[in-house]
Amino acid sequence: MSLYSRIAQFFHRERLSTAPARAGYSPRQGQWEEIIGPGQAQALQIATVYRCIKLLCDSVANLPLQYMRLRDGIFVEDRGSRLWYLLNVQPDRAINAFDFWRRIVQLVLIDGNAYIVPVYDDSDMEISRLVLCDRYTVSHDSINDLYTISDIRNGICGTYAEDEIIHIKGLAGNDSKKGVSVLTYARHAMNIANAGDRETYTRFADGGGVRGLVSDGSSIKGFGALQDAQLTKMARSIDGSFQKGERIVSLPGQVDFKQLTLSSTDMQFLESRKFTVREICRFFGVHPTFVYDDTSNNYKSAEQANVAFLSHTLAPMLRSIEIELLRKLTAPALCGKRKFEFKKQGLYACDLDGLMKYRASLLQTGTTVNEIRHMDNLPPVEGGNTVLVSANLRGINDQGNSAGVGKRETEQTDKDDKNSNEE
Repeated sequence: MSLYSRIAQFFHRERLSTAPARAGYSPRQGQWEEIIGPGQAQALQIATVYRCIKLLCDSVANLPLQYMRLRDGIFVEDRGSRLWYLLNVQPDRAINAFDFWRRIVQLVLIDGNAYIVPVYDDSDMEISRLVLCDRYTVSHDSINDLYTISDIRNGICGTYAEDEIIHIKGLAGNDSKKGVSVLTYARHAMNIANAGDRETYTRFADGGGVRGLVSDGSSIKGFGALQDAQLTKMARSIDGSFQKGERIVSLPGQVDFKQLTLSSTDMQFLESRKFTVREICRFFGVHPTFVYDDTSNNYKSAEQANVAFLSHTLAPMLRSIEIELLRKLTAPALCGKRKFEFKKQGLYACDLDGLMKYRASLLQTGTTVNEIRHMDNLPPVEGGNTVLVSANLRGINDQGNSAGVGKRETEQTDKDDKNSNEE
């Protein structure tokens, strides 16, 4: 066993043996703490935060990433290159492309930054791996534009220049070269959501228990020692009745009960929970419909929500990834001849009605039938390379012939009408 393997195994055993003993560890959230830390694990226990992050991660990972070269004036996908295989199949050992891109978006949303190291093969200087660095393993010196990496698990250690690291970042703060987590900006809203979750759990745990004071109607004390003891006994009896689930309790004599806690209606508890859901959705740019909020919804509003999500939330994120890949994986002289682009048609893969409308629009704008069939991996058909027009879907070269035929038919009809009138 090599020295490196022994060191890696030592740290691996230490992490497994000490994880259950950490403060705040629980079987439910222990796995999340291993991945993103205790603070973020608590944030992901909020249903709205979890759903927003999962929606964005899965939406990006679900889209194929095209690596294209310029040929005959158009960009053609180069599926035979090693880079296309890394971006779409297996970027690194023991990880597929879907998990790779989902993890990147997750790090951007939770930490604000995701760091990818291209590893080149010494024999042919081609990229052999795209290594996604673990959390807390990268130190970024934004003044000197240097990255110090100590990622033992992935075997990446050393100091790298800015052009050697693919840096995907979220919304920048004071330092424009570093991203800031969405959770940092939404911390106040998440604290309110956490307080609401705790209050809900408390109310369900004790059955909506009531707190209050028992007195003689004018003061809390004042009956004398014997009477005060009897009053304390009466208070415990009333408290026991409430804990058993009784709602109406009789009070003897002049004893009076004054409630101290507010009901859920008085606190506008449900309205506050709804407002918190929408407030968190605003930070992530996700419409409440996507987190199953019970807002008034119809077909038109759902369509507008989907368009807004694609245009204002997903498209900028995809564009930032495409530009960073082009900047770091392509030489400046070849930037106009290479292209990285997410295939956004995958968003309509399960929307058959939207997919058919998209195909029909392509036909009307000059796309041939065979080109559309190629998108669905279908064989070409005879005559499918002819460009069609949107009016009557005839061949564009047949318009003159059809116009001439129509003119002759009209002249023949007028001649027949004239002969009929003369008869």
